[in-house]
Amino acid sequence: MEEDVLSLRKQLMEKDREIAFLKGKIDQLGKDSESLRQLQDKITLHAPLKPKASLTNADIMRYSRQLLLPELGVQGQLNLSKTSVLVVGCGGLGCPLAQYLAAAGIGRLGLLDYDDVELNNLHRQILHTEQGLGQPKALSAAQALSRLNSAVECIPYHLQLSPENALELIQQYDIVADCSDNVPTRYLVNDACVLTGRPLVSASALRMEGQLTVYNYRGGPCYRCLYPKPPPPETVTNCSDGGVLGVVPGIMGCLQALEVLKIASGQGSSIEQQLVMFDGQETRFRSIRLRPKQASCAVCGETPTVTELQNYESFCGSAATDKCRRLNLLPKEQRITVLEYKSIQDSSAPHLLLDVRPSVEVDICHLSHSLNIPLASLENKKSGDIDQLREKISALKTQMKTDLEVPVFVVCKLGNDSQKAVQMLEKMSGCELERISVKDICGGLMAWAQKIDPSFPQY
Repeated sequence: MEEDVLSLRKQLMEKDREIAFLKGKIDQLGKDSESLRQLQDKITLHAPLKPKASLTNADIMRYSRQLLLPELGVQGQLNLSKTSVLVVGCGGLGCPLAQYLAAAGIGRLGLLDYDDVELNNLHRQILHTEQGLGQPKALSAAQALSRLNSAVECIPYHLQLSPENALELIQQYDIVADCSDNVPTRYLVNDACVLTGRPLVSASALRMEGQLTVYNYRGGPCYRCLYPKPPPPETVTNCSDGGVLGVVPGIMGCLQALEVLKIASGQGSSIEQQLVMFDGQETRFRSIRLRPKQASCAVCGETPTVTELQNYESFCGSAATDKCRRLNLLPKEQRITVLEYKSIQDSSAPHLLLDVRPSVEVDICHLSHSLNIPLASLENKKSGDIDQLREKISALKTQMKTDLEVPVFVVCKLGNDSQKAVQMLEKMSGCELERISVKDICGGLMAWAQKIDPSFPQY
């Protein structure tokens, strides 16, 4: 009877945790809805910018230092004031890019981002602040830029660029800057720019490296000329997966701004057929020559097959988001929830918890009773780590005093790598290892932080 009461209490506590989590989500959705009421969340047609006949005294004072440049001068500044630029993504690249464009006096900035400001953005997305947490990024960026230069028209778009809206939006702008962080959006933006005849200034940043080029400009190649087929989804890494030092997208965003300003002012870009690569570890730039525009290109070639926008998520086999992908590689019976694992943990039943994250992530946070063997070590069958795993399983087998399979539960950050590890361990079971029963913990340690232990660090 007493055991039943304790079990019921545990179940009630788990339900209370779930209710508290859902209430927090509801509160956040309410805040988001209030922010969205202030935001232009649909595409409307904007009147063309009216060219200025001359600079005002205030203009001359504000832009005096760049007006002194022979490469820019008064005419270049007037050209900037009548140019509109669409910034696709108000994150690590888009923030410094938009900041310098606004400071330089671009006439109109379209700021597109479907995401909201999160705490983990602030080390690199420098337009956003702690006070703006939970606010749509497009709105946060527009407000910051308006405080910097009220003469620049800033138009926020809190929406996801799609095949249905891209042409209508992009054709309203003179130049497009791709600051996105996923492959489907890169193909979408490229194709829309080709179909509307807009130059595309594109950059990327990951870890300690960055790249920059200009597509569809003065007869140069487009993105598809260089990458006719998308890479396999499992080979693509983004900042959420691989990390990034905040200053690196800052550097690349500044370089993007430089090329946009050169094009907008009339100087023209010099990298329309080059790829500029930055190595932050060595503090070194190098530039490589790209192949020219391809006659066989599906969108900008002589006989294009892409004459309208398509389903780019289907084309690329991945979602148009910079969030970590959620894989589904295992059947239901090979996965357990964090709540189910918590019950196993509380019961003190013998088992092994295997953490397959890289050691750099384990240093950030980990469950004290877990064994860390990175996924790469399992893939490469690194002898020292495999020996350690074998010893742990053998010790558990001895402790259990039974011929039953040793239960192994695998965890990672979000439940992606843990599924891959389960597949590897299954192949090793009864061969390189004693027989084991192996399952993955759905949602990983971030689900543990959200549903079990709110004090557990999230990253």
